[in-house]
Amino acid sequence: MELESLDYPSQVLQAKQRFGIIGNSPALMESIARAVRVAPIDLSVLVTGESGSGKEFFPKIIHGFSSRKHARYIAVNCGAIPEGTIDSELFGHEKGAFTGAVATRKGYFEEADGGTIFLDEVAELPLTTQARLLRVLESGEFIKVGSSTVQRANVRIVAATNVDMARAVAEGRFREDLYYRLSTVSISIPPLRDRGADIPLLARKFAADFAERYTMPRVTFDDTARQLFMAYRWPGNVRQLKNVVEQIALFHAGEDVDSGMLRSYLPGNGGSGLATVHAAGADNPHDYAVEREMLLGMIVRLQQQIDSLRDRLDRESSAHTPFIDTVETRDAGAAPSMPSSIVKFEPFCSPLRSVERDGASRDVDASVSPATLEETERETIRRALERNGGRRKATAAELNISERTLYRKIKEYGME
Repeated sequence: MELESLDYPSQVLQAKQRFGIIGNSPALMESIARAVRVAPIDLSVLVTGESGSGKEFFPKIIHGFSSRKHARYIAVNCGAIPEGTIDSELFGHEKGAFTGAVATRKGYFEEADGGTIFLDEVAELPLTTQARLLRVLESGEFIKVGSSTVQRANVRIVAATNVDMARAVAEGRFREDLYYRLSTVSISIPPLRDRGADIPLLARKFAADFAERYTMPRVTFDDTARQLFMAYRWPGNVRQLKNVVEQIALFHAGEDVDSGMLRSYLPGNGGSGLATVHAAGADNPHDYAVEREMLLGMIVRLQQQIDSLRDRLDRESSAHTPFIDTVETRDAGAAPSMPSSIVKFEPFCSPLRSVERDGASRDVDASVSPATLEETERETIRRALERNGGRRKATAAELNISERTLYRKIKEYGME
């Protein structure tokens, strides 16, 4: 279905404000306008774009501007659900349908009846599940796993993918008939590198959010940094930009950042590692070994930077107001005095190494054996889950890894 190129300034501005979308590039505005235009029309929509480009906002716009806005909106990451349970998750199952099915369970389609389902990473669906999904799109009917009763669901489907669907169809990995049913209307999300002046706007917004969240002085960016922001290609898109800005906001709080400082956080320029995860995995997004090594390296380098920052703060404060929690202050019951800029910053400190200060070496905790990288990784994931209230999608975004990798790590470390 080809939509007319119409201008909806009030609706587009309302959608941007409501869902916190930053930017004014023509490509972005056109994508938002298409989402607003198709929202009242009950058609399936396929959202395409690179990983990290912000595809998840557009199903929310479509649902929020549709007649279904008061019904349920359910987002499902198809790539994060094991192949053996995806049918049960989507369509439900009957008691005794398989080992572990101790009770009848509703699926997402039954739960979202009358509302909207967002199928993220839809290209990851197994072919058998694709056949079930096609039936829902064609007739609104589905059958629970282990049941013979046909049920109906009045659900609007919005799907998203970063995969070349035409290529997936040609290679037999995705059903051609399902592809055409899903893509009745297609919305293409522009990559960050094509959004020009939006990039400095986003960087400024992320820096302000970080400063407010952790009560730290806000970083600013000079003209050379803004030029580098727009010149760099950002293979990880908005997700990568946010990670880079948050690193800078942490280690350069209150400073005016120039291109030299920014360049040190970009891949290939001695960056600390957070920014490189998506860049290195761009051509092979499911290279788990690479992601694991990068995550471990990121944790170690971040710990070293935290230790360095603490050493610097100790040295600077020794000439002014001490804030180290000494034995005397603890005995007296006095609370340690901390600079306001780091009061709410509580990094994970494992005894990875000894700290050198004034030429002397001392162990952080001689009674505790050095933590392994696996222990550090597990603790990092646990704390990230706590900060995000157990929301795995938000946790994966914070750690800059795929949700599939996060699910695997949670299972591996027994954190379920």
